[in-house]
Amino acid sequence: MTDAEPHPNPDRPLAPPVALITGAAQRIGATIAETLHSAGFDLVLHYRHSGEAAAALKAKLDAARPDSVRLARADLLDPQAPTALLDAVRDFHNRLDALVNNASSFYPTPLAEATEEHWHELTGTNLKAPFFLAQAVAPLLWAAEGCIVNLVDIHAERPHPDHPIYSIAKAGNAMMVRALAQELGPRVRVNGVAPGAILWPEEGLSEASKETILARTALARAGTPADIARTVLFLVRDAHYITGQVIAVDGGRTIQQ
Repeated sequence: MTDAEPHPNPDRPLAPPVALITGAAQRIGATIAETLHSAGFDLVLHYRHSGEAAAALKAKLDAARPDSVRLARADLLDPQAPTALLDAVRDFHNRLDALVNNASSFYPTPLAEATEEHWHELTGTNLKAPFFLAQAVAPLLWAAEGCIVNLVDIHAERPHPDHPIYSIAKAGNAMMVRALAQELGPRVRVNGVAPGAILWPEEGLSEASKETILARTALARAGTPADIARTVLFLVRDAHYITGQVIAVDGGRTIQQ
C-alpha cells in the first residue's frame, strides 16, 4: 500500500484516491488541498466567489501532477449545490474517497441584532450544506470505503461571544459528525477537526484581543493552516479505526479556564 491509497482493498483498481473539498480556494481550505494533493489525492475543489484564487491553485497543483484537479463552482446555499458537486465528482473520476466539509461563513450576530437572513446563511453553510452534500455523495463514499471530515470549531462546545448563531450551527455540525458516523458505518468513517486560533478572522481583531486569546491557550501561540491540514490528512489516510470523533487542534485552549 502506498501513502496515496488510504483504504487497502485488493479488489479496487490502482487509481489515485479522490477528495472533494468545499471552500478550497483560500486560507485553510487551500492548505488542505495542497496537503492532500501532495499525499497523492486527485481533487475536486469547490469555490463560490474566489474563482481567480481557485484557478491559480488548480494551475499550481496540475503543474505538479497534470490533470489531477477539477474545479467546481457552487453556492452552498442553493439547494441544487449538492447535486452539482456530485455531478462534478462523477464527471472527474466517478469515485470519491474523501469529502472535506471546510466551507464556512463566520461573522458576529449579537442577539439583539440577529436576523433570519443571518440564521439562514450561517446555519446554511455550517450545518445544512455539509449534511446534504454528505447525503448526495454517500453512495460514492460507500463504494470506496471512504470518509468524511468536517471542519467544526472549538466554539461548538464553548459559545463564541456575540456569535450565537455561528456557535449553534457548529454545535450541530459536531453532532452531525457523530450522527453520520452511525448512519454511514461500517463502510464510511466520519470525523471532525475543531480549530482554535489558527487564522484570525478576515474582519480583523485588535492586538489586545489576540493577546487575550493566546494567553488562554496552553501553548501560548497561534497555530497554522498546516496544523489543520495535517490532521485532516491523518483522519483521511491513516485513521482506519477512528470514527465519530472531533479532534480539537487548538493549542490547548479548550483546557484553559
